[in-house]
Amino acid sequence: MNSHEIDIHKELKKYFGFNQFKGLQEQVIKSIVGKHNSFVIMPTGGGKSLCYQLPALMQGGTAIVVSPLIALMKNQVDAIRSLSSEAGIAHVLNSSLTKTEITQVKKDISSGLTKLLYVAPESLTKDEYVAFLQKEKISFVAIDEAHCISEWGHDFRPEYRNLKNIIKLLGDVPIIGLTATATPKVQEDILKNLDMPDANTFKASFNRPNLYYEVRTKTKNVESDIIRFIKQHKGKSGIIYCLSRKKVEAIAQVLQVNGISAVPYHAGLDAKTRAKHQDMFLMEDVDVVVATIAFGMGIDKPDVRFVIHHDIPKSLESYYQETGRAGRDGGEGHCLAYYSYKDVEKLEKFMSGKPVAEQEVGFALLQEVVAYAETSMSRRKFLLHYFGEEFDNETGDGGDMDDNMRNPKVQVEAKDQVVKLIEVIRDTKHIYKSKEIVYTLMGKINAMIKAHKTDAQKLFGIGKDHDERYWMAVLRLALVDGLLSKDIETYGIIKVTDKGLDFIKKPQSFMMSEDHEYSETEDEAIVSASKVSGTADEALMSMLRDLRKKVAKKLGVPPFVVFQDPSLEDMALKYPITLDELSNVHGVGEGKAKKYGKDFIELISRYVEDNEVMRPDDLVVKSTGANSVNKLYIIQNIDRKLSLKDIAKAKGLDMNTLLKEMEQIVNSGTKLNIKYWIDEMLDDDQQEEIHDYFMESESDDIEDALKEFDGDYDINELRLMRIKFISEVAN
Repeated sequence: MNSHEIDIHKELKKYFGFNQFKGLQEQVIKSIVGKHNSFVIMPTGGGKSLCYQLPALMQGGTAIVVSPLIALMKNQVDAIRSLSSEAGIAHVLNSSLTKTEITQVKKDISSGLTKLLYVAPESLTKDEYVAFLQKEKISFVAIDEAHCISEWGHDFRPEYRNLKNIIKLLGDVPIIGLTATATPKVQEDILKNLDMPDANTFKASFNRPNLYYEVRTKTKNVESDIIRFIKQHKGKSGIIYCLSRKKVEAIAQVLQVNGISAVPYHAGLDAKTRAKHQDMFLMEDVDVVVATIAFGMGIDKPDVRFVIHHDIPKSLESYYQETGRAGRDGGEGHCLAYYSYKDVEKLEKFMSGKPVAEQEVGFALLQEVVAYAETSMSRRKFLLHYFGEEFDNETGDGGDMDDNMRNPKVQVEAKDQVVKLIEVIRDTKHIYKSKEIVYTLMGKINAMIKAHKTDAQKLFGIGKDHDERYWMAVLRLALVDGLLSKDIETYGIIKVTDKGLDFIKKPQSFMMSEDHEYSETEDEAIVSASKVSGTADEALMSMLRDLRKKVAKKLGVPPFVVFQDPSLEDMALKYPITLDELSNVHGVGEGKAKKYGKDFIELISRYVEDNEVMRPDDLVVKSTGANSVNKLYIIQNIDRKLSLKDIAKAKGLDMNTLLKEMEQIVNSGTKLNIKYWIDEMLDDDQQEEIHDYFMESESDDIEDALKEFDGDYDINELRLMRIKFISEVAN
């Protein structure tokens, strides 16, 4: 062993107290100390940061670390400062510093004290910083989260694109790029963009043999299924990921109602609550965190035993990263994802507002997720192949650790159906989205098919022998296989690819797994939050929905304006047959009952009579005394055009609670004229834009609206506009 090597081990012990390196760390560090450009691909939890921290501490000069996340920089700086008596050993340089702090940072760098300088990519482009750093001794530049350079990464940041030009200004310094997830395409992109084709590349295996991967079909009973799963893993720690904050809150509540200790975590909670919930999870005061993807960035809990995806993620990178938070200690880790194609279409809809180039990447990444969810091959093999790693089920570690390997699906031949499908798309001239294509195959008519006279074509109904679900599945598999493609420019239209046209000429075997539904064994009584008091009558519910649609259409308003879903559920639970009874239904109130109630109580009394329904004797009144005093005060003072902040203060409410009260007031049919307050926040055009959105939207969900406007408006502006909208349109 030469002296150089002994040094590295000695330094490792000295700074970090470890006796040996993990995985590829030693080779990477030698490469950096030897002044070579290096590229490190290492899954999360593999000890990536040590690869640049140790060489920085060992060498003269300052190492620059470029990182996109301010919070993570702070954590790392604190961690390094704890290794040394000098606080100046590591610094952050970003927009949050004062003049005095910046002077101190520069002083520590010039005196040779600072070994690691963390910067955001934006700060590095500032001329004054570049001019300063040109004069200093820089040991190397490390670019963390290097996938941000590539627009084919799941987290592209335009400001990363310019890094190589700036680094060149600093002189001939070695570069080290690090990333935790990178498909072969992204890897190539990173090397090209950093202009280091000669870099020593180190790639750790992405295989986590202790993780078990499972995908289940997402049904209406997904909540019961999750509860059953968690109760089978009693006392173990787990994370549940949802796409929207609203869903996070709802699931956390359902879990709590069912006796599971769970807390929500998302960017809408204030920092104190977030920190508290995170600590409760780390300290095991709660078992489960229900979170949006904001959670887990800095979480190093080694014994997370399950990760559940309530909603399918936008890319396999995110999926790999999120499931990778399970079983870090090498013990069991169950990764369960619920999949329904409806969720995928929702994600596609959100993308359709973005620039075309971004959509293209987004669709391609999402297509891979669909392929993963629908595949019948080994999920581990599929995932690793995506990250450019070959895996052999027979010899590989963790070969039988997924649902497809343990319970292989029954395969059926679908070659002839694929041919029919492709011919229909070709012969209807590539004008339809998937729904119309499936309708055409089944011989079902809708307005669009009628308009194009497709129902008069010979091919109309040539797939009658199969149902809608079957055809949808064939269509998705053909997309995954590249026989069809979704058009980006005109959102969602399906086209046949060259590969698809070849398939018609020379059809080959096309095996498809028979759909396996998960059996719903109700082995435990499970309560759903919306129906804590009982179960709504499903048949009546669908009749009420139809009626609501009809009424809404007649009035030219979205259905949620007439009655919201919880109100319909409550009607299907209590069977109100007079206007008085109706006004006791959740979220209805007298105003609303008078305005829309007649048709609804007639429908319900007919239904009660026809089906000899036993009605509950006493219709429970929902509101409590204190509440109604508040409501009265709010209504009177909005009439007087009092500032909402003053109203909230007078009643000791925070803004969120005040808005909730106002929402209840307008949802149950009382008018609130808050134009005076909104006029101070939004101009007429902005108000009109939001008004039109609610008018055309299927739902009044604020999460959807936030996504639709993508940061143009904040949550309170949208909530206030929704209150104004419902007040004007519905009441």
